[in-house]
Amino acid sequence: MSSVASKAHPLLSSFPHFLTWRALGFRTICSGRLGFATSDADPPVAGTKILDSFKEDFEIGSRLITLETGKIARFANGAVVLGMDETKVLSTVTSAKGDSVRDFLPLTVDYQEKQFAQGVIPNTFMRREGAPKERELLCGRIIDRPIRPLFPAGFYHEVQVTASVLSSDGKQDPDVMAANATSAALMLSDIPWGGPIGVIRIGRICGQFIVNPTMDELSLSDLNLVYACTRDKTLMIDVQAREISEKDLKAGLRLAHPEAVKYLEPQIRLAAKAGKHKKEYKLSMISDRTLEKVSNLAEAPIEAVFTDPSYGKFERGEALDKITQEVKKTLEEECDEESLQVLPKAVDTVRKKVVRKRIIAEGTRVDGRRLDEVRPIYCEAGNLPILHGSSLFSRGDTQVLCTVTLGAPGDAQRLESVVGPPTKRFMLHYSFPPFSINEVGKRVGLNRREVGHGTLAEKSLLAVLPPEDDFPYAVRVNSEVMASDGSTSMATVCGGKYACSMALMDAGIPLRQHVAGVSVGLVSEIDPSTGEIEDYRILTDILGLEDHLGDMDFKIAGTRKGVTAIQLDIKPAGIPLDIICESLDHALKGRLQILDHMEREITAPRTQDDRNSPRLATLKYSNDTLRRLIGPLGALKRKIEEETGARISVSDGTLTIVAKNQSVMDKVQDKIDFIIGREIEVGGIYKGIVTSVKEYGAFVEFNGGQQGLLHISELSHDPVTRVSDVVSVGQQITLMCIGQDVRGNIKLSLKATSPRLESETRNVVEGSAHVQKEAANVWTSVRDVSNEQKQELPLSKNDTSGVNPSTASIPTILIRSVADCDEEEKSSGLSQSSKSGLKPTAASKWDVRAKKSPPLDDEVDSLFSIPNGFSSSNPKKSKSFLEKGRKKASNSTLRLQDGDEDKCSTSQTDTHDKLSDEKTKVEALMTTKNLKLGTKVNAKVYQIRAHGLVLDLGGGIHGMYRFEGNGKDDFEVGNELLFECSSFTSKGIPVMSLVDEE
Repeated sequence: MSSVASKAHPLLSSFPHFLTWRALGFRTICSGRLGFATSDADPPVAGTKILDSFKEDFEIGSRLITLETGKIARFANGAVVLGMDETKVLSTVTSAKGDSVRDFLPLTVDYQEKQFAQGVIPNTFMRREGAPKERELLCGRIIDRPIRPLFPAGFYHEVQVTASVLSSDGKQDPDVMAANATSAALMLSDIPWGGPIGVIRIGRICGQFIVNPTMDELSLSDLNLVYACTRDKTLMIDVQAREISEKDLKAGLRLAHPEAVKYLEPQIRLAAKAGKHKKEYKLSMISDRTLEKVSNLAEAPIEAVFTDPSYGKFERGEALDKITQEVKKTLEEECDEESLQVLPKAVDTVRKKVVRKRIIAEGTRVDGRRLDEVRPIYCEAGNLPILHGSSLFSRGDTQVLCTVTLGAPGDAQRLESVVGPPTKRFMLHYSFPPFSINEVGKRVGLNRREVGHGTLAEKSLLAVLPPEDDFPYAVRVNSEVMASDGSTSMATVCGGKYACSMALMDAGIPLRQHVAGVSVGLVSEIDPSTGEIEDYRILTDILGLEDHLGDMDFKIAGTRKGVTAIQLDIKPAGIPLDIICESLDHALKGRLQILDHMEREITAPRTQDDRNSPRLATLKYSNDTLRRLIGPLGALKRKIEEETGARISVSDGTLTIVAKNQSVMDKVQDKIDFIIGREIEVGGIYKGIVTSVKEYGAFVEFNGGQQGLLHISELSHDPVTRVSDVVSVGQQITLMCIGQDVRGNIKLSLKATSPRLESETRNVVEGSAHVQKEAANVWTSVRDVSNEQKQELPLSKNDTSGVNPSTASIPTILIRSVADCDEEEKSSGLSQSSKSGLKPTAASKWDVRAKKSPPLDDEVDSLFSIPNGFSSSNPKKSKSFLEKGRKKASNSTLRLQDGDEDKCSTSQTDTHDKLSDEKTKVEALMTTKNLKLGTKVNAKVYQIRAHGLVLDLGGGIHGMYRFEGNGKDDFEVGNELLFECSSFTSKGIPVMSLVDEE
């Protein structure tokens, strides 16, 4: 500013400093005003705030764990950061300040996994996290279930728990860490709570239990056990297993308890250092006077209702409501406002007392069943035949409708979690609509209960699904609860299994085992002075009322071999582990009863050739071909989907098609063939158009623009003098691909698709030609097939009896022919004249490429040009020779089959004496891969030329040998001698030298 003043008043610059404005304490002139200048002293420096943090370090299962508080979220009622390796989770708890006017505990648990925890920006349009994902809801339930029973009775203040993943290294699942951090945060807060608790995860690999396994270890484990407990009682169990036996599961539970207890002492020490004094909250309790008064009025009529097994769910509910209304009228007449305020809770307490007393004393349940008796079961499969799979499962009054939909691998659910796989191919969605319990409600988004029940059923079925390599498709099971009277999740397991098995059996892929589920309940008597259980009863297949009035809902699902999933929820502050283990035995008995019924219903896969049922197909293409199909930005793919209504999924080398029915599937495949064609396979039948006619044959365009040569010898079984007599330009014909020459040209045959004369086809099985339209793995719906039909298998590779060798046994690539040897012989000066110089033997018929050779019969011609033993009848294992490329043509392996070798050997020696030489075998299998310099081979003399021999090395490979010494007089056609590969010609033909056997 002084510079500004100097420019405005030049004379001021000549004044001494003590007369300046700043020396007199004024500010410099600014906008014509004077002011006091600020001091030139250094500004104050902000002090350093010291955060009092408290930490506890301990070790469990070779993992160092840290509990820390005081540094983060200091205003929360309780906040703890739990760390294990590089994974850290923050858990906070808060409570509402006002008094409660409700009759339940409004506990809310929010678990958050934000993408910054793994250094990733969310892949959403807004680039931020949206609504809670399924995994976040499930992890919230893992935290909620063990802490809820430990809040004191009558504590109805609103409590909120927020668990956030701060960082994740992907090695540890943060859900168990968040549960332990929440326990520690509740211990630090002033909220009354009966903790602490310990939560542990147990895995098992090769029979050895692992404490706190990593995610990599869990992928190899056949057990994923999450166990929560206090010092002496069990609070929560969550299990996913691969058919683990009850004995091994009990061993895992007994190992988990002492390991989980190790979390308690560090929490107690941390609370002693930094914990708050527990606040006195108002508890909403029922007075003894009110409870006694309501009990005297309602106990007798309530007991009368519960002792009558003829009541249904709604009839019983209406009768109990009438009793409540009568008690209410009596209290209103007495003007007892205190009792009226807690009347619903008091009546419910009386109901609980009556039901529990009757079960403990008499062993009789509400519906009159025995304690270990399962409700009547009804199953119906295929009630919606147009779907992939469907079933209707009823157990008592509980009814679930399950449907199964199969999709392409691309339909798998994409997961955005800090741990775990990126996709999920098996999805089970559980829906509990209000009409199932005759109530009015509004359908909203994801419901925690629905997600939890659906995940339990999903984990139950995962263990019996076929491997992804065998069944790569995505599967979605929808479980719609039609009526609910207890254990709808276990009905979903049975119904889901039933529907899944039917759909997979319709597709030819049944599940490995039947899965059934049952809920086990507990009714106990507790000593008021000690809080210990004096007497108890275990109930199998509990009703909804028994779930509400009992102590436990223990859901166990599994097969005959073992348990696949478990979910334990309790109401009291813990149950002894011995009772939990005993309940497993009761669940096994109930599960076996249900499995017996299901196995009586499902004896064999039912099949039906229903063209209206959905279809799936998997086709194999090269990546370059798939790029042509997709088109620019997927335009061609979308056009096909819009025109046909099918869905196309493209992955690495695989094209998956999902169609509503067979006609749509055929339409899609025709469009794909028109655009890119199928991968050309030897033995495949194709339609083509003749583009040009030459003296030696015709060129045909087929399979989406591919060009192939139809040689004159392949036009007909009869001799053909002019190509134009059989085909003409523009004519559409059906041909078979019979191979590829050394230059990569595709060879086609017209006569291979036309029947032979009756005399030539006596030994040919009708329909043996390979005319399969698609080399596709198509999963169709089938029903009512017998076990004998189910056991049918295609012919093995070696079973070629009665099959035309010119059609069913075709080589993938014709590596070398005698014509190549002729051309090489000419180029090296070995040939003397235009005549072949062959001896008049049967073997000379093989040289069909030599100039001026006599006409050959079709059988010998096909044996030469199409050597036997190269079956392409298995479309899943046959490979297109176009995939190999021209440069790799000489490296293809030729595989001979039993029987075909006999035919080839017999034709070479004597075509009229086949029966006597049927046992002739080629001793060594030679391929271009194992033929190297120095390789010794037992070869037969194939042809005798002027200056050398053409040798049959086996496997359709021919070699050359130049005469030494006496020349051709020492050799005869058919001689078998030992040769050694000494070199290769420019065209890759092996040059052999004779090995002295001495």
